[in-house]
Amino acid sequence: MHIDESLKSWLILSLIHGLGNEHARSLLKEFGSPEAVLAATADSLKSIVKPDIAAAIRKGASDEALSPALAWLEDEQNHVIPLGDADYPRTLLNIADPPLLLYVKGNIDLLNSTAIAIVGSRHATPQGISNAEEFSSVLSNAGFCIISGMAHGIDAAAHRGALRGQGSSIAVVGTGLDKVYPAANRDLAHQLAKQGALVSEFPLGTPPTGSNFPRRNRLISGMSIGCLVVEASQQSGSLITARQAIEQGRDVFAIPGSIHSPQSRGCHKLIKQGAKLVETAQDILEELAGQIPEIKPESAQDDSTQHENLLDMIGFDPVSMDTLSQRTGLTVSQLSAMLLTLELEGRVSALPGGLYQRIH
Repeated sequence: MHIDESLKSWLILSLIHGLGNEHARSLLKEFGSPEAVLAATADSLKSIVKPDIAAAIRKGASDEALSPALAWLEDEQNHVIPLGDADYPRTLLNIADPPLLLYVKGNIDLLNSTAIAIVGSRHATPQGISNAEEFSSVLSNAGFCIISGMAHGIDAAAHRGALRGQGSSIAVVGTGLDKVYPAANRDLAHQLAKQGALVSEFPLGTPPTGSNFPRRNRLISGMSIGCLVVEASQQSGSLITARQAIEQGRDVFAIPGSIHSPQSRGCHKLIKQGAKLVETAQDILEELAGQIPEIKPESAQDDSTQHENLLDMIGFDPVSMDTLSQRTGLTVSQLSAMLLTLELEGRVSALPGGLYQRIH
């Protein structure tokens, strides 16, 4: 990424210890640019920030603090997107506390794609994992980018499902982008960097401290037009994301579960509070009709990709042709031809009653 003096000034301003987003925005409003803020006198700065912060701004960021970011930006895959940049997510401009800048690894075009957040428990059930992957894959194939937090459980499943579709996926993380947390998701992080994007508001080197994750949740919901909670206990961090989505005016959806399952109680609580109960991804597509992105026609994909996507849509439970048509948007005749091929390959079995089941 090209590093000009303006971008360097943004980085320096963002690295001033103790200067929060709100005061930084006030300074930018007063002085007009980060260069002007850094050049302002201490007395003029003190009209907006405390004396110690004004002194820190006058001193600027040390080479030791700035050098890692400059070195990181030498990789063409890495980007820093400041507030007001054309690539800055437009949806974040309307939230209460937009970040001063974003570190991005991967495809910056995704930052302004139409997105849906999918979140849930780190301690997900096998059914929850399956639901997250299926919903995510269907919504991605409908053209939505799927945003989540790359945590264990539902988040990771949502990313995996989305990367199989056309809409791809963004992970908003609670560390610097030079770190992968949790470490077990390193392969997923590399796949997201290659096929999607990783996003953080935290400077490089930031460790995974507990307070970072509730903070990053406002970006997961803020970058999305709606938020789906797949599984959540009553103390789940996913409920924080859902609450922030409501405050930001986003649609909130929840998948119901067993009344005996602790991982369903958070979703049931959301539904009682007005979240939309959904049983299939089609329920979300119908609710968001008119906001579904335009996507390239299915015919643009090769046959193997179409067949893999269809297997994802089938899942592992028996499913009817009508249900598959709803999930995929394909006609019955298109599905019939594809299912016949998969049946001949031994990957799908036709069952009585017009049902089809994926063969493990």
